[in-house]
Amino acid sequence: MSAIPERFTVVLKPQLTDAEGHPDHGTALRSATVVRTGETGASGFPRYAGEGVQADIDPATRTVEAATVDGDELPYGWVAEVDEAAPDEE
Repeated sequence: MSAIPERFTVVLKPQLTDAEGHPDHGTALRSATVVRTGETGASGFPRYAGEGVQADIDPATRTVEAATVDGDELPYGWVAEVDEAAPDEE
C-alpha cells in the first residue's frame, strides 16, 4: 500500500437503498474535505476531520468505517462515502 492520503472528500447520502431495494444511496446532501488527524479511530483506521465531519477511513479500500457529523452519529439510513471523483492531495 502506498502512503496514507492526507485528505479525502467525504459525501453524505440520505439512503441505503431506493424504493425497490436496489443499493442506491441517492444524491449527496453534504460534502466535507477531511484531513488526517494522526490519530487512530475506534474502528482501528486513521481518523480524518474537517468541516464538522469526523471519519475513520480505511485508506486501502477507501471505505468510511465510522463517521460523525457536527458531533452526532449519522441519521438512521444515511451513508458516508469517499467521493471517488475528488482527487486526494498527498
